[in-house]
Amino acid sequence: MLTFYHAPNSRSTSINQLIHELGVADQVRTVEVTIPRSDGSGGTDPANPHPEGKVPYLTEGEDFVRERAAIVLYLTDRFPRAGLGRAVGDPQRGRFLSWLTWYQGVFEPVAILGWAGVDHPAIKDSLRDYDTAIRRLDEALTRQPYLLGDDYSAADLLCAGPFAWFGDQMPATPAIKAWVERCMDRPAVHETAGV
Repeated sequence: MLTFYHAPNSRSTSINQLIHELGVADQVRTVEVTIPRSDGSGGTDPANPHPEGKVPYLTEGEDFVRERAAIVLYLTDRFPRAGLGRAVGDPQRGRFLSWLTWYQGVFEPVAILGWAGVDHPAIKDSLRDYDTAIRRLDEALTRQPYLLGDDYSAADLLCAGPFAWFGDQMPATPAIKAWVERCMDRPAVHETAGV
């Protein structure tokens, strides 16, 4: 059975929402664990098999998946009927994969580095900067309601998360703000709030 290791009000919240969006909460065992928090609370939980004590973490038998983009891909491929991913052969598969990996490899790092005040030419040369990342989102979202077009996908769930989590601390354009509102006004988000 799939087992999802989750700490409420952490990065794993997006995976919890995805599980509910997919309609498979009855097919995934959720184990709540503690994690070390930046405010000094929490701590490493011996019940969490993640090698660094982090979340989210997903196991299935002896196999495991870590990192949110990988977990999103794993779950949307595993449960395709919900239509939140794009299967191999789908004409939007490349775009779906690109948004997932862009989030994990570009957007989250530049958002964190920008928030921390870290600036270096090597960061801009390799990852870009926050303003460039915002322009990529805005370009897509001024043309269409969601990253892949008219339909919400797991790429939206993943990429909108920081804006919902940090609110006005994350500068955004009107198109991005409207998209975040659409993404947060979903039953799975309301169902999993604070969980």
